[in-house]
Amino acid sequence: MNGKVILVGAGPGDVGLLTLKGKAVLQQADVVVYDKLVGQGVLALIPPTARRIDVGKRASHHPIPQHQINQILLEEALAGNLVVRLKGGDPFLFGRGGEELELLVQHGIDFEIVPGVTSALSVPAYAGIPVTHRDCTSSLHIITGHTKTAPEAQIDFASLVKLKGTLVFLMGVSAMESICTGLLAGGMSPDMPAAVLERGTTAHQRRVVSTVQNLVHDAQAANIKTPAIIVVGKVCALAEQFHWAEERPLGGVRIVVTRPRELASTLTEKLRALGAEVVELPSIQTAAIENNAALAFALTNLGRYGWITFTSPSGVRIFFEELRARGQDIRSLAGLKIAAIGSATAHELEKRGLLVDLKPSAYNAGQLGAALGVAAKGTRILITRARVGSPDLTAALDAAGIPYDDVPLYDTLYTYEQADSVREQLACGEIDYVAFTSASTVRGFVGAIGDFDFSQVNAICIGEQTALEAQKHRIKTVIAQAATIDSMVALLTDLHRQK
Repeated sequence: MNGKVILVGAGPGDVGLLTLKGKAVLQQADVVVYDKLVGQGVLALIPPTARRIDVGKRASHHPIPQHQINQILLEEALAGNLVVRLKGGDPFLFGRGGEELELLVQHGIDFEIVPGVTSALSVPAYAGIPVTHRDCTSSLHIITGHTKTAPEAQIDFASLVKLKGTLVFLMGVSAMESICTGLLAGGMSPDMPAAVLERGTTAHQRRVVSTVQNLVHDAQAANIKTPAIIVVGKVCALAEQFHWAEERPLGGVRIVVTRPRELASTLTEKLRALGAEVVELPSIQTAAIENNAALAFALTNLGRYGWITFTSPSGVRIFFEELRARGQDIRSLAGLKIAAIGSATAHELEKRGLLVDLKPSAYNAGQLGAALGVAAKGTRILITRARVGSPDLTAALDAAGIPYDDVPLYDTLYTYEQADSVREQLACGEIDYVAFTSASTVRGFVGAIGDFDFSQVNAICIGEQTALEAQKHRIKTVIAQAATIDSMVALLTDLHRQK
């Protein structure tokens, strides 16, 4: 049975501009075929179960010819897969979506179109340029800078000038000189405002606002590269007045978040809300231990403990999944006091209706053990955590003479998704910070990136133990004042403000 192909517009780069339908479709995909212009945040939404095919396509650079891309889509659909063709911007606005459908239609393959936010509108908006304004212009005209058969589009510039509207040229950077020359020859005033906007909606977006006469010179002086769009019209003069993207607290910052996929959303959402571009590189994942006899014994004999201790949000999640699987609920914990290593773990417990009785002032295993050594005198403690946990916790309990059962819940596994892309961005200096929330995320990140000069990396660490692990690899570290996600975000904001 044949599969289906869905053309999805990924938008201009900012993951927040991916449509809800586009996200829903992407997460159901068996195969994702994507271009280089698709933002890293969007690529992070591809499920781990989906097979990725990078066709490497971007403006003026097509390492895989279009006819081969068409064939890939057909072959994957004939194999019965749900194929998502992920394209920058909108599939039908100079995106060759129609060309890709033709072969599918010939072979009777089902297809669907999910429109995307086009860079023709969104990139000027992020640069403070409204493409229409009643005091300046009431029409908008979108033109391609090149065509299938020629590196420069054949444009009737005189007719464009007569329209007196805003002109947006996509894929036109290489043809900028001929575009500006053509507009001047067609009768446009040399003083007409014009702008070139590079990498719009991303952390490293840049703009050059000039005039039609001077745009080429000013763009060359700024070393503007693709991907970029050209905007011509009176509305460009509003850019300084309306610019906003860079003014956000973390506007212009690109951050790698290394938390496990199931935990990354909290930090990611806080960073994106402040204007940061987040690249998710889940460097670890947790896998519950199967046929866990030690946990089964503990859950059967909860009455022997006076305290239960949790050392991570993942541990909380896995513990209660196992509890539920055994037909038990929070009533089984009646009479037990609860300790959590930090705020994130405590919050995970609160979501299940449980308030913690103990949380150390410094969120690390040694401090948790020391606090329990005082609070838990005369009782046995149930420790629930990763199979390989910090020895500082049990060492502190041993020193205090506190009996305990150290029960492993899960293994920490290291993952390497998107590592090549992140390594490339690090090498090019395009990553401003890497956020580490545990020593294991540091180890996973280093393993994923591989052979690299980590002295180039700037990291925000949630605590001292995490920072010590990062420093082993010569990573430059700054430690959050409190070992919380909010404190990490506040530190990043302060660092960016000081630049």
